[in-house]
Amino acid sequence: MKYDAIVIGAGMSGLAAGIRLAMFDKKVVILEKHSIPGGLNSYYQRRNADKGGIRQFDVGLHALTNFIKKGEKAKPFSKLLKQLRLSYDDFKLCPQSYSKIVFPDMELKFSNDFELLLNEVHEKFPHEIDRFNLLVEKIRTFNELDLSLEYSSSRSVLKEILKDELLIEMILCPLLIYGSAWEEDMDFAQFVIMFKSLYFEGFSRPEGGVRTIISLLVNKLTELGGEIRYKTPVVEILTKDGVAFGVKTASEELLAPVVLSSIGYPETATITSEMTLSPRVGAMTFLESIFVFDQKIPLEKNDSTIIFYNNASKYSYRPAKDFYDETSAVVCFPDNYEPLKRDGEGTVRITYMANYQNWKSLEKEQYAQMKEEVGASALSLLHKLTPQFEGKLLFQDIFSPTTIERYTWHLNGTVYGSIDKTRDGLTPIKNLFIIGTDQGFLGIVGSMLSGISMANLHGLMNEI
Repeated sequence: MKYDAIVIGAGMSGLAAGIRLAMFDKKVVILEKHSIPGGLNSYYQRRNADKGGIRQFDVGLHALTNFIKKGEKAKPFSKLLKQLRLSYDDFKLCPQSYSKIVFPDMELKFSNDFELLLNEVHEKFPHEIDRFNLLVEKIRTFNELDLSLEYSSSRSVLKEILKDELLIEMILCPLLIYGSAWEEDMDFAQFVIMFKSLYFEGFSRPEGGVRTIISLLVNKLTELGGEIRYKTPVVEILTKDGVAFGVKTASEELLAPVVLSSIGYPETATITSEMTLSPRVGAMTFLESIFVFDQKIPLEKNDSTIIFYNNASKYSYRPAKDFYDETSAVVCFPDNYEPLKRDGEGTVRITYMANYQNWKSLEKEQYAQMKEEVGASALSLLHKLTPQFEGKLLFQDIFSPTTIERYTWHLNGTVYGSIDKTRDGLTPIKNLFIIGTDQGFLGIVGSMLSGISMANLHGLMNEI
């Protein structure tokens, strides 16, 4: 069967690319290995062990970055709405209250109003405020979307401007754990993307969670005539003389002059026989504990939305030496997105850095025991951050690096993809392009913009 374009993977970037192509009457198919869409930002369900019934959970979505208010223009989220012809109201965004970075003896708060972070730095690092303003100005004027940029170290750039090591570590902490495939550092262009996404714009969460976004995208795609095939893994990208011309599934060959892959650069290389490049697999992977209580945590005990916790003066961002590293964590309180509804059950999500190889080595019984240990550690941290909270634990679930690998097929359970990005989406194979995390845009909004921009550049260049 012939198509104008084939998209591999129905994650956020794949869905956005498919929509953009279908808008211009391209015959497009998205091939998804899983039975549901979403990729790394999907959803799943678990049965209650004690009283039956089903609980549904988001995967990956602590926060939707790049928050804007209705009507704001020239921002990543507004560009996404325009390019996909979606309505702001359809996302049902609930903004964060505020979040905070917690180090020993020092906290920095930030919200969807950048003035809060500015004031925090002014108050707690008064000797650095002028240099911090210089950094902010550099970030505002930096063109992080320039596809020809060379890679550079964020830590090196920060140390050229700021002098206080603690401030550098605290600024980096949320940005690294929310988007870096590098260990201990990140490319400065990606630092700028993340700084703008988190600190200039901020967090929100769609009412209904990630399913709200996925439903919007899938409905839009099908309305435009796009096609999604689930449980249809691509076993080979078809090439001849260095040119991609389609894909092979378990049952047939599909032909197209454009193939867009959102499954990761290394993962794409493994199914492309003529690929001469071997992109490196990133090492950063995580595990997450999800807790459901019979009540929400009272606001007087915690009114923040996300806590970026680090129990050391330096933030160490690298795979855990053991199975997990409890020195640092991301603690998300989904109930503290506005409007704040205080009745009903309460949910908390706690994320640790992990070690894929250690988790992969476990037998079934050892695996279950290690998950119990992780859950106990995460609960202990929660009670440290919210002392005297007496809510009854109703349910808990933990997913590990091997869970990520099993359901997303990302090599080594990596979350932020390859160390080797391709900003322009190009690969050594003509007509085969990378979209999503390994193209270099980050977060849910970034992933969708990646799909859009690469579809525009490589699939619609003569149409728009």
